[in-house]
Amino acid sequence: MTMTADAATAASAHAEPLRTVYRPPHPLNLLRTVGVLARGPKDPTMFVEGSTLWRAARTPAGVSTVALRQTHEGVHATAWGPGAEWTLGQLPRLCGADDDASGFDVSGHPMLAAIAHRTVGTRLTRTDLVFDALVCATLEQKVTSLQAFGAWRVLVTRFGERAPGPAPRTLFAPPSVDGWRRIPSWAWHRAGVEPPQSRTIVRTAERGQRVADAVLAAQGGAERERVLTSLPGIGAWTSAETRIRALGDPDAVSVGDYHLAHQVGYALTGSRVDDDGMLELLAPWAGHRQRVIRLILAGGPREPRRGPRLAPEDHRRR
Repeated sequence: MTMTADAATAASAHAEPLRTVYRPPHPLNLLRTVGVLARGPKDPTMFVEGSTLWRAARTPAGVSTVALRQTHEGVHATAWGPGAEWTLGQLPRLCGADDDASGFDVSGHPMLAAIAHRTVGTRLTRTDLVFDALVCATLEQKVTSLQAFGAWRVLVTRFGERAPGPAPRTLFAPPSVDGWRRIPSWAWHRAGVEPPQSRTIVRTAERGQRVADAVLAAQGGAERERVLTSLPGIGAWTSAETRIRALGDPDAVSVGDYHLAHQVGYALTGSRVDDDGMLELLAPWAGHRQRVIRLILAGGPREPRRGPRLAPEDHRRR
């Protein structure tokens, strides 16, 4: 008799969890490093309660839930589910172990140096889960964060899988690659996802795990961008956002972002710039441009608002 995926997850929820302590050889701020992965305060895949970060994922070995808590001893991790062993094995990379900042120097820029001093221990995380990062980035194309986070929440809770373990609130792992492919058109519409974005995700999912495997096998950001942007509907912005989240790319720049160039320009010069101007400003830190962006977003000066917030259009009412 073959056990279904839901039954296997339910059975694993009652199995003994796996535990480890990761002792990073470098300063680490766990919540700052991993917390950037949350897609809004109601993300069904992760949340923080007190000093514990809870995260659900669909790993190559199956669904898992992990609870992370940092003490003076290190990061205490407890994992449940079929993917628990994979999750604990990947934990150092999630905590930025592969983040090599050699050659990165902001000592000549007082504002950036001050932010770096205040945020010491913040590292570039990587999940190694390329398809999930690609879906998140695609949902965020050309819409507000509020719209994208809402769509992610609806789709993951409706078509994902309830995660194992004793989390204080229900967590869900995202759908499998084939699960994303099989989401019906009406469900995308009901979640508020525009047809171009849903088509991109479905068509990419039709290629199966090959896309993620090709990205992981590629050497360097330029080659990974070539692989990603060869897919219909995936441009430079989506490629960069995917590489940042899944692979911790230290040089990725999300060209085409509605706000980013303005934020970078204002922080570094006091004036707005366009994408070309942003790339010119970041050029002295080639190889580490994402690090500069993270510092600016973490504590750089913000341009005063010039008008009301954008009122998102709800295409479901058309």
